[in-house]
Amino acid sequence: MWIIRLALNRPYTFVVAALLLLLVTPFVLIRTPTDIFPSINIPVVSIIWGYTGLSARDIEQRIIYTQERALTTTVNNIEHIESTSYDGIGIIKLYFQPGVTISTAVAQVTAISQTILRQLPPGSTPPLIIQYDAATVPVLQYGIGSNTLSEQQTFDITLNQIRVGLVSVPGIAIPYPFGGKQRLVSVDLDPRKLQEKNLTQTDVTNAINNQALVFPSGTAKFGAIQYPIDINTFPGRIDSLNDLPIKVVDGTQILVGDVAQVRDGYDPQQNIVRQDGVRSTLLSVFKSGSASTLSVVSGAKQAMANVLKTVTTAVQVKEFADQSLFVRAAISGVAREGIIAAALTALMILLFLGSWRSTIIIAISIPLAVLSSIAILSVIGETINLMTLGGLALAVGILVDDATVTIENVERHMSLGEKLEDAILKGAGEIALPAFVSTLCICIVFVPMFLLSGVARYLFVPLAEAVMFAVAASYVLSRTLVPTLIMWFERNHHKSGAENPSGGGDGANRPVAIWIRPFAALQQLFERGFDRLRTSYHDLLGTILTHRLVFAVVFLALCTGSWILVPFLGQDFFPAVDAGSFQLHVRALAGTRVEETAKLVDQVEAAIRERVPAQELQGIVDNIGLPTSGINLSYNNSGVAGSADADVLVALKPNHQPTANYVRQLRLDLHQKFPDAEFYFL
Repeated sequence: MWIIRLALNRPYTFVVAALLLLLVTPFVLIRTPTDIFPSINIPVVSIIWGYTGLSARDIEQRIIYTQERALTTTVNNIEHIESTSYDGIGIIKLYFQPGVTISTAVAQVTAISQTILRQLPPGSTPPLIIQYDAATVPVLQYGIGSNTLSEQQTFDITLNQIRVGLVSVPGIAIPYPFGGKQRLVSVDLDPRKLQEKNLTQTDVTNAINNQALVFPSGTAKFGAIQYPIDINTFPGRIDSLNDLPIKVVDGTQILVGDVAQVRDGYDPQQNIVRQDGVRSTLLSVFKSGSASTLSVVSGAKQAMANVLKTVTTAVQVKEFADQSLFVRAAISGVAREGIIAAALTALMILLFLGSWRSTIIIAISIPLAVLSSIAILSVIGETINLMTLGGLALAVGILVDDATVTIENVERHMSLGEKLEDAILKGAGEIALPAFVSTLCICIVFVPMFLLSGVARYLFVPLAEAVMFAVAASYVLSRTLVPTLIMWFERNHHKSGAENPSGGGDGANRPVAIWIRPFAALQQLFERGFDRLRTSYHDLLGTILTHRLVFAVVFLALCTGSWILVPFLGQDFFPAVDAGSFQLHVRALAGTRVEETAKLVDQVEAAIRERVPAQELQGIVDNIGLPTSGINLSYNNSGVAGSADADVLVALKPNHQPTANYVRQLRLDLHQKFPDAEFYFL
């Protein structure tokens, strides 16, 4: 075969290519994103409408319904639409077909959203439009609290200092903080005093609007100096608003402070976050796009360390739900098992072939095939994840065949007395076509995965690509590098007609070094044991063939009987994993106030602490009620519908008991203790 001859004539070319691949590999691994699963690139556009005071029913009927009908007319390539209406907020999620130009989709959504404003209730403002995909998931959460600052101060620091300092991390997305109290200037009216002064709420509102103004200003030049002119009438202090006049009655000036109190206040709280029972705020860090979970979490932690240097020391920050720990553990586990599998494969090759040279050649070809696959996956934009690593681990057993068959066939020709180069050309060339057909058959098995659609396609196509690239690389290596290594390793050890084919090329007549004798004895012992096993199998096969009908009936009965086990097997999209944390959703009776829901969560948290030992519990974060920001609701997937809902995040310490056991026990305990509430684990 021409490629084999080329490899023998120019051996340094392929050796240098293999060394270059080894040198490039560290850079490829550094630049390739690492994640738990492949990127699920299902584009989503979220439209967030807000209208304070409007009920969920009116939001759905007067805003969402109109928008949905308009979207189906003017926006292309919509796969399906989901919408959810809350009190004061409506969210529409547009899921697009794969491969859509998302910038065009966002432009179309923006255009129609502006167009329909005149059809909506008076006072409607344009919606907030955000774009993300199915891979935008929370990878880290920060609980931010303080023992000295108020809730509104903590929320203000989290929103305007900490959050702003983290958004510069590549691939990060951070919505508004959960919990806390939104700071605002509150004007508390006294109805009795308003009535005494013959005033209305509108009079106070007009007085503040007309006098707390910011006018355009300019500059004045006097001599050589230019002075800025400040003619703004907006008070510099909050308590100064109490001194604004409302009207003059019988020569007496009525001030805002006479009928109201202006103070530094907050909106009525609809969302409560508690960290181990202490009121705080919760900041979720999302990974967006194809960014690596490890790089996003690492960047967020570095940025947080810098941000904390600029804020007051009264703020305490605690990490929760760090997904990078799980990703590292999962990736390292799969990689470790793959390395163990490769080592065991090399050991089996050494035992069966009895040649350390052949074992080294095979041990070199397998990692090179795997590294070639990783390099190609990186070039086409895939990530290093459980699916790709699982595919490579699956391919290790397949990769052994190409090099092993090539070596064995070359050894056979060498045992017939042929010259080394002729033996390599004939031995590797004879199996080139069968090996090529075998490679194609393996690749064809994975072709149906490319015909999948939806989430399954994004998950299983990278696995198929990893196997196919590794198998193809193994075929090329077995036709190029493997013959080259055989020629180098066997050049000084080849003796025509003196080789024992079962000895794998080491020669049975040459004296064996003292340090090798124990290994040679072990290999001979293995050969004798394998010969006995082969003889036993021969006898067993003869017995089976003698009683063919009985064996066929028993075998088919066992296969048929195995179907009885199918109903006892569970079904799930992914196998259960222990990430060291679990999330519980609590739903009280419909209409329950957020304060009453918080009391219920207190009791639920106490039940959790009774079940989970204190030495295994890292912390509990409660997220109670409805977030005030539509962005948070757009990202939310726990089913929050109102003030009666709460999410409870429980983080466990390392070396804890299986999380599934706690979940199973709590599911029974909570339903018995709180029969009026609903519980489900996320």
